[in-house]
Amino acid sequence: MDLIPTPSHSTAYAADATFTLAPGTALEAGPGAENAARWLRAVVGAATGLPFASAGTAADGVVRLAVDETVPGGPEAYRITVDPASGVRITGAGPAGVFWGAQTFRQMLGPDAFRRAPVRDRVWQVPSGHLSDAPRFGWRGFMLDVARHFMPKDGVLRYLDLMAAHKLNVLHLHLTDDQGWRLEIRRHPELTAKGAWRERTKVGLRESTLWDERPHGGYYTQDDIREIVAYAAERHITVVPEIDIPGHSQAAIASYPELGNTDVLDTGALPVLPSWGVNPNVLAPTDETLRFYEDVFTEVLELFPGEFVHIGGDECPKDQWRDSATAQTRIKELDLEDEDELQSWIIRHFDRWLADRGRRLIGWDEILEGGLAPGAAVSSWRGFAGGIAAAKAGHDVVMCPESHVYLDWRQSESPDEPVPIAHARTLEDVYRFEPVPADLTEDEARRIIGTQANLWTEVMDSVRVVDYMAFPRLAAFAEVAWSALPAPAERDWADFESRMRTHYARLDALGVEYRPPGGPLPWQRRPGVVGRPKPGPPPIR
Repeated sequence: MDLIPTPSHSTAYAADATFTLAPGTALEAGPGAENAARWLRAVVGAATGLPFASAGTAADGVVRLAVDETVPGGPEAYRITVDPASGVRITGAGPAGVFWGAQTFRQMLGPDAFRRAPVRDRVWQVPSGHLSDAPRFGWRGFMLDVARHFMPKDGVLRYLDLMAAHKLNVLHLHLTDDQGWRLEIRRHPELTAKGAWRERTKVGLRESTLWDERPHGGYYTQDDIREIVAYAAERHITVVPEIDIPGHSQAAIASYPELGNTDVLDTGALPVLPSWGVNPNVLAPTDETLRFYEDVFTEVLELFPGEFVHIGGDECPKDQWRDSATAQTRIKELDLEDEDELQSWIIRHFDRWLADRGRRLIGWDEILEGGLAPGAAVSSWRGFAGGIAAAKAGHDVVMCPESHVYLDWRQSESPDEPVPIAHARTLEDVYRFEPVPADLTEDEARRIIGTQANLWTEVMDSVRVVDYMAFPRLAAFAEVAWSALPAPAERDWADFESRMRTHYARLDALGVEYRPPGGPLPWQRRPGVVGRPKPGPPPIR
C-alpha cells in the first residue's frame, strides 16, 4: 500500500483479497466519529464519485467509523480492518484517531483518491487485512513563516489539508517579524495599516544586489484567523501563533515608533524592513512596551484557543540597550546583571502573564539564557544543545534543529538549486533525522514532546516556491514524527524511497509542485539570484 507515514503494524489476510467500494457502499459513524465521517464523505466522496449513503441502506458493504477508548496508543491511535465481504472498520481511541485512520484509508484507495473529482471510470478497491497505528510524538509540527512573505488565507488552508494528509498536527504560524506584521490587532490598528506592508523586497539574501520594487504585504483579519483555527481544528490540528519579542520587531516599531529605543535613534524614520538578516532595531524595555504587547496577546488569546503561545525570543542584539539610558536605568532598577538578563526579564514577564491566563509560553532556545520559568517550553533550533539543556532542566522541548529540519536549506549540492542556503539537506537526510538525543535519560527523553520542521520564507515569494522547498522533505519528516522508526543508521531508506514513488503520485494529484527526485525543473530554478551556500556537512550542535 506504500503508506506514509508507515504504520506500526499491518497484516494482509490474503494477497488477492480486497473489498470493493460501490455506489451502494454506506458510511456509518458512531458517537465521536461524526467529524471524520463528514470529512470522508466530502473529500474522498468527491474524488471517487461515491455517495457514501447513510447507514441502513448498505447494498454494497459498509465503511464503519467508531471511537473505542480501549484502542492502545493514546487518543490519536487507530485500527483499520478490511473484510472482503462486509467492508471497512476504522476505530480510533478518540476522534483524532478516527480521523487519522480515515487519512490512511484514503491512501489505501490509491493516488486518484487525492483528487477533487473523479478523473476516470475505475473500481475502488481496498486490500483486505488489519492495520494498527499510533503516533510516536504528540507534537508533530510544521512552522510556516508568513511574515517574510505573506501567504494568503487560501494558501494556509491548503497547507492545513497537506498537513492532515501527512498526520501532522501542529501549525506554528510565524505571524510577525521585521519584514511584516500579519495579524489584525483591533486595539492597535497601525500594526496592519502600516506594519503589514513594505515598499520593496530584497531578492535573494543580503549579498544580492537585486530588488523587487513592488510593495509586498497582507494580513489576516480576525475572522480570517477564526476560520483558519476552526478549519485546523476540524482536522485535529492546533494552530500555535508566534508574536516575536523583543527582537525581530521592526514592523511593530515602524507602526508605533514609541516601541523602539527612541533615545538611541529616530525610530519614527524606520520603515518595515525590506531586507533580511539579524536586525539591531529591537523593542525598548519599558512599561509602555509591556502594556502594548499585553494588549496584543489579549487579542491573540481570544483567537487561538490552544495551550501554547510562541513569543520568539531569538536573535535579539543588545547594542541599542547598551547605548540606551532608558534600558540601563531599567537594568539598575531591577538589579539585573546585564542586557541578557534584561531580555530574560521580558520573557519571564510574559511567561507569568500567559500562565495567569491558563496558557503556556514557548520560545526559541535563546529564552534559556538567564533562566526560564518552570512551565515554559523550548523550541530547540540551534542544533540539539538547547533542547538537551532544557530537557535536563525539566522543560518540555520541541526539537527542530536547523541542521536537520530547516526546509529553507538547499536540497542538494547541485548549482541548479534555487537561491541556495546553508548546507544541503536531502530527502534522505531528513528521513534519518532522530529527534531524541541519545545522551538523555529515559525521564529526560520524555521531555521531548515532539518535533517540528521549520520553513522560513525570505526567498520564497510564492506558494509554488514553498511547495518546492517543503516537499518531498515534509513527507519524510512526517514519518519521523509519527512512526516508531529504528536508529537513523538502521532505517530502511530503500523501502522509504520505494514508497515515495507512490506518494509522488499522491502529491501530483494534490497539485503539490514538489522537488522531483532528479532535481529542479527549469521553472523551479532561480538563475542569477545568489544565496549563501556553505560547503560540507552541517555542524551538529
